[in-house]
Parts: sequence; structure tokens; C-alpha cells
Amino acid sequence: MPLTEAGIYAAALRLIDADGVEALTMRKLATSVDANPMSLYHHVSNKEAVLRGVARMVGAQFRTVTLQDAPWQERIRLLATDFRTLAHRHPKLMAYSFSHQADFIQREDPFWVALTAILDAAEVPHSELPQITALVGAVITGVLTAELNGALHQWASLKPPTVGEYEPTHPGRDENRVFRLTVDTIIMGLESRLAAGGDGWGAGH
Repeated sequence: MPLTEAGIYAAALRLIDADGVEALTMRKLATSVDANPMSLYHHVSNKEAVLRGVARMVGAQFRTVTLQDAPWQERIRLLATDFRTLAHRHPKLMAYSFSHQADFIQREDPFWVALTAILDAAEVPHSELPQITALVGAVITGVLTAELNGALHQWASLKPPTVGEYEPTHPGRDENRVFRLTVDTIIMGLESRLAAGGDGWGAGH
């Protein structure tokens, strides 16, 4: 089969899923597609270009159920949960992308498009919509980054200094709880600002 960008990205993703971003080399990638390493450079300029291509490919595959008639709160919970599912499908790639690729999420990204539409349906003022969308996206991806790289479990397992008996944490169960808490906190914050009407938006302007 002829060598293509899509084929290169798909092969790179398989290697990343197996061994992580750090283990990916152009030579290993060439071997996986049964090609001469130099032939890869006719399609991609370097490893960083491969990683960006893989991230775009995975991001474009994001899908969430559209619940146009559901309350915006339910829609944002579903969107966040589906995005977390995608992150756990390719945890090594997503942890890297969240931490090292500031442009990982683009304007046309399905997650971003859906998030913007939900916040618009919640009647976030259009003057604040870009900033609120950015904030919500940053909180969700930030928590997912900590979850995927193990920091969240590590922090949750730290014994509070004022607590005597302390039940050990359980990976997975605690992370599920923290992610739900994150989304609920986002929703409550938005509900509070929406309820405040004009006084709650654009303070300081």
C-alpha cells in the first residue's frame, strides 16, 4: 500500500498507545509502516509534525450525543464525560497533547464547537462566550491532565494533616468522583452567574 499521511498517523498512534510519546522515533515509525525512514519525510517534516497530525486525527474523531432539547447542564455533563472517555482511549497521547500542545484544540474542533454551542444555549452573553468557553475547556483538560499523568491520584492520596484515621484512596473510583465534582462545580458557577443577570457578567468592565 502507498505511504500516506493518514497511514503514518494511524501507525504512530498505535506506537504511542503501546509505549508512549517518548518512545516514538521516526525510525520505529518507518519500521512499523515497512518504509525507509527517509521516505517518511516526504509526508511529515519531523516527530513534532507527526504528533500534531496524530492529535488532530484523534481530536477530529470526538463524538458526543446531541441532546438539543435537554437542559444545558445535562448537555455539558455528557460532553465532558464523552471527552474524558476519548482521553482514556488514548491516555498517553492525550496527556502529552494537553501538556505540550497549546494549539491542540482548534476553533473547528468538535469538542470546542459542541462546548460553545452548549454555553450559547445556556445564554452566556456573547461578549463573554469566548472567555467562558476557554475557562471551561481549560478546567476540564486541566483535571484530565492531572488524572492521566497520575498527579490527581497522588494528590488525593495525601493524608490531610489534621485528620487522624484516613481511608486510603482508590484509583478510578476517586478519579470518577473528582471529575463529576469538577463538572458539577463548573455548572454551579455558571448557574450562579446566569442567575445574577447583568450584575454577574463582565465585572470590572
